Amino acid sequence: MRLRFDIAYRGNSFHGWAKQDGLVTVQGVLEEALALVCRERVDLTVAGRTDAGVHAFGQVAHADVPYSFWETLNPRGKAAAAAADARVMVGEELESWRCSNLLRRLNKLVGRKTDGALVLKNISTISPEFDARFSALWREYCYRISDKGWVDPTRLNVTLSAQPLNVERMHEAAQSFVGEHDFLPFAKPREGATTIRTLHSFHVKRTEEGLIEAHIRADAFCHSQVRFMMGALMRIGAGVAPTTWIAQLLEKGEKTGTVPLAPGVGLTLQAVGYPSASEYGLQAKRAKIVRTHLGMAQ
Repeated sequence: MRLRFDIAYRGNSFHGWAKQDGLVTVQGVLEEALALVCRERVDLTVAGRTDAGVHAFGQVAHADVPYSFWETLNPRGKAAAAAADARVMVGEELESWRCSNLLRRLNKLVGRKTDGALVLKNISTISPEFDARFSALWREYCYRISDKGWVDPTRLNVTLSAQPLNVERMHEAAQSFVGEHDFLPFAKPREGATTIRTLHSFHVKRTEEGLIEAHIRADAFCHSQVRFMMGALMRIGAGVAPTTWIAQLLEKGEKTGTVPLAPGVGLTLQAVGYPSASEYGLQAKRAKIVRTHLGMAQ
């Protein structure tokens, strides 16, 4: 049975998404909880791996759980009566009950492990053609900055800038990122992986509470790409670099080492977009063909 997991987490409690020996990661915690509940190993596939310290509000993953386990989630006794007024549940109603049951059990386990830093927002059954990574049409991140000289201590997803930033300059410069480019100057390249991406939109604005927010949407992102892009924009906003700097770096297409890496604390994976259910398989095939042609990408 293929399940979709909608996930949120505070990144400063984890060493990123991907499993690493001896370190607490989102994938590690979730797969450990799934193994305890299912009594066998369950592997998660994620829409987008996040770096250490990066948060997520709209992360998506999928996993295949044994159908023999899925059937054990049937309502019994008092639970069945309370859940459905003693009616026999079938079809979608039964699936919904099983998902809710599993959601409660997993959140109880991961809540104890992470002190509330990780939560499963929803679990749903989904087509076996759905692939959290390759069926995705786009990923959207938000980067938040305070240039007021302080950060609200109750906000754990904001980067502090040591100097005031010009939002208009940052937004103007950010438009050079839009479109298909080789983002090598703004990425940590992985062996055998392409750094070519298509960036759909990049908007930088100041909110009513005075924070600077950058909303970035792309088909996919390279390792640390958003943080390098924001590092460049913060230099431009501070007046250290011209607004044409990004276009010049993209045109040159080389890793120069001059672009600073912005802190992960300000970055949040906001949402992942998918096509209609009938297009899951087609989109996954299309994405795999593109990735194979360009070189496998994250």
